[in-house]
Amino acid sequence: MKKLFLFAVVFFVFFQTKAQIDPLKYPTFTDIQEALAAKKTVYSISFRDKGIYNVSPEISKFKNLFFLNLMGNNLEQIDQEIFLLDELEILNINSNNIKFIPDEIGKLKNLTNFSMNLNQLVKINENLANLQKLKIVQFDANNITVFPEVLMKIKGLEEINLSSNQISFISHDLSVIENLKYLNLSANQINDFSNIRLPKKLKYLELQHNSIVSLSEKLFESENLEFLNVSDNRIKEIPQNVKKLKSVVSMNLANNQLTDLPKEFSRLKNLKTLILAGNPMNHETIEKLKKIMPHTQIYF
Repeated sequence: MKKLFLFAVVFFVFFQTKAQIDPLKYPTFTDIQEALAAKKTVYSISFRDKGIYNVSPEISKFKNLFFLNLMGNNLEQIDQEIFLLDELEILNINSNNIKFIPDEIGKLKNLTNFSMNLNQLVKINENLANLQKLKIVQFDANNITVFPEVLMKIKGLEEINLSSNQISFISHDLSVIENLKYLNLSANQINDFSNIRLPKKLKYLELQHNSIVSLSEKLFESENLEFLNVSDNRIKEIPQNVKKLKSVVSMNLANNQLTDLPKEFSRLKNLKTLILAGNPMNHETIEKLKKIMPHTQIYF
């Protein structure tokens, strides 16, 4: 099931990336020789699922390349020729066997989307801080144990995916990533989320499948938060200041240890979906919650 979930995530990210490429204006080449023989400037190359162990040195000839997809191969390192692609904006190296990111990553200063899901990374190179144009980073399903501090130095980041790692420690002040809208820390080893300060622009927060006992009071100060998933944790109560989540549309609290919810939930006028399945709530509590949230679809 986990592999199926990861495949779905990878496919979605890849599809989302491909959607940014106009196939008529920027045709994607899948063969190096065809690309070299092309009469027009080459902007986009995909060697997805080619079974390659290294990238051809001739890749460096494509000085205008802005999209490179190396997903689903047997790469054990990021070849140096890639760092000569000054115009590269989107780099997808998902599903390989790479254990580290070289210092030369700092040369790709035009990179906006960097994806290395399903590799063997244990940390993220500090030189990533040189890539101030980055908007999206994807490090799903690696072996990272600590939230990468370098990401806090990239103020323009809008999306961070660190799902399915081994992260147990997170810096308390994530609010410095000022433009962050999407944060996925699901399926890690987080047990303490009690003092985390989140970015004001955050809209999507995924914390499911951890070991979280309590949530930060500061989390409920995220007035722009629309989707919150903290299912499959060990949460026993939700703070009263949940009422500050004025924009929240969907909240998944399934499979925790909640016996009740504060009456302040009645003030969440935009809440359309609330999932409470798998919590030890009695019939009386269930009926009470239905009454105070008549316009919310609740799943018990």
